[in-house]
Amino acid sequence: MVIVDTSVLVDFINGVANPETEWLDLRLDQQRFGLTTLILTEVLQGFRDDREAALVHSELAAFEILELHDVRLAVDAARHYRFLRHAGRTVRKTIDLLIATYCIRNHHSLLHRDRDFDVFEEHLGLHVIHP
Repeated sequence: MVIVDTSVLVDFINGVANPETEWLDLRLDQQRFGLTTLILTEVLQGFRDDREAALVHSELAAFEILELHDVRLAVDAARHYRFLRHAGRTVRKTIDLLIATYCIRNHHSLLHRDRDFDVFEEHLGLHVIHP
C-alpha cells in the first residue's frame, strides 16, 4: 500500500500540479492508497468551513483510513527518534515520526513532498515513492 502524506494531499486537493500529485492522479484507480488518522486530521484542520471539510472527508473515504495509535508504535517511534538523534539527525515533528515508523513497520511506501521524511529513508529504510 502507498500512504499519501498531507504534503501531497493538500496540493492534490488544491489542484497543484507537481510530480507527486500527477503520480497520484494517474494511479488512483490502479493502486491501493491509504492515509493515517493523523494525516486525515492534518488535512481536515486546514479548512475553515465545516461544509467544505465534510466534502473533502467524504472524498478521502476512497482511501483506506488507518489507525496508528498503539503502544508498540509509540515505543518504536521513540526508538527511531533516539537512533536518528544519535546519528546527528533530529526529527522536527512527532507526527512525521509516527507516520514514518508506521510505514516502516508495516512495509508501506510513502508518497510525500516533505524533506523531513528523507532522514527515515536514508537511515531507517523507509520506502518512498519518487515519481
